[in-house]
Amino acid sequence: MAKSPFPWGVLRKPLYVQARFSYLHMKYLFFSWLAVFVGSWIVYVEYSSYTELCRGHDCKNSICDKYRKGVIDGSACSSLCEKETLYLEKCFTAKPNSQVYSGNWGDLQGVIKCQMEEAPHYDLGGEMEPRKEAVPAAFNKPTKGTSVEKFREMIISHLEAKVGDQANLADLATQVLSFTDSNKDGHISLPEARSTWALLQLNEFLLALVLQERDHTPKLLGFCGDLYMMEKVSYSPLYGISLPWIIELWIPAGLRRSMEQWFTPSWPHKAKIAIGLLELVEDIFHGPYGSFLMCDVRTTTFGYNERYDFKVMDARYIIPEATFQERIRQQRCDVDMDCLYGTDCLTSCDLTKHRCTTEVTRPNLAKACDTLKNYILRGAPSDLSDELEKQLYACIALKGSAEQMEIEHSLILNNLKTLLWKKISHTKDS
Repeated sequence: MAKSPFPWGVLRKPLYVQARFSYLHMKYLFFSWLAVFVGSWIVYVEYSSYTELCRGHDCKNSICDKYRKGVIDGSACSSLCEKETLYLEKCFTAKPNSQVYSGNWGDLQGVIKCQMEEAPHYDLGGEMEPRKEAVPAAFNKPTKGTSVEKFREMIISHLEAKVGDQANLADLATQVLSFTDSNKDGHISLPEARSTWALLQLNEFLLALVLQERDHTPKLLGFCGDLYMMEKVSYSPLYGISLPWIIELWIPAGLRRSMEQWFTPSWPHKAKIAIGLLELVEDIFHGPYGSFLMCDVRTTTFGYNERYDFKVMDARYIIPEATFQERIRQQRCDVDMDCLYGTDCLTSCDLTKHRCTTEVTRPNLAKACDTLKNYILRGAPSDLSDELEKQLYACIALKGSAEQMEIEHSLILNNLKTLLWKKISHTKDS
């Protein structure tokens, strides 16, 4: 048989290579298109979330408009609205009605918080504080013609509703009046009073006043209306790292827990920070202005500075016990979880009345120890770890309100502080 002038083997090979090249080309195009699509979707979602949450420009414009109209005044108004030496930078907002930004005020760095106006209501899933009414009602108190003495009575009445009938509310009212005189000219103007009254509605501002002689809360640097600036806390959260959610999806839970411990200071420094948290618990339990409840004890709500002093980053969920009890008893419920406020303040449901009871199931100390457990046990000195673990688990096991077990509560708190302090008191880290 005569051979063909065109060997089929020569033709088959180019066809095979061409088909394979086409397949790889299509595969490359498909995955490239998929990557572009997914990337564009992520950018769109992130941008949409940012524009929905981060409305600092609107908040500033609203505040400055009221300042220029003479409705409000404060120590930061001129710098924010006229000189423009106070300005908002990076957005950290988690809820649209409460804007949070890093900011600069001359040489000062801090965190700026601004309340966006919404219809007032109470929501156990959100902040237990009245949200702002529509303008001009947001700054309609005190009214024109109100004397300083009358304003003082308003402050005392408001504080009593917040923290209960405490013996020294008059002293706290005096501090509020001193704070209100923002330009220190010895006179309180109506715009200054309206700004202070708006700030008094916020749990975080109230706690900063109550604990102003302590170092647990960042110092208030200035205010204008209900926009205010606090000093910057250098390190937060207490431990752990914040990662984009797309990365979180691919990290196993065990590795995630290990990563949280990679970014922590040395153990003596951690001990000092832990003592700070325990001191906060002590200060807000039967303090000079009543008791407060810690309703969000996650690590993201706490931080520390360069000297490893403990700081509260977000005090919105540290609320007066009297306020909590007044609101929670009005909450209708079918199960205990209907009586949860924040992430950590849980009471029981009275099924005979379908109303929440007022006593929390766990005291502040138990929740604080739960947060500290992994943080402080990791890297603890071998001669201390067993006793420290024993004390922490005894602390975590505390049940009921602190008033019901005041002696045991105080004993465990003091034992933990003493145990940690003895270990670091002789070191430079203390």
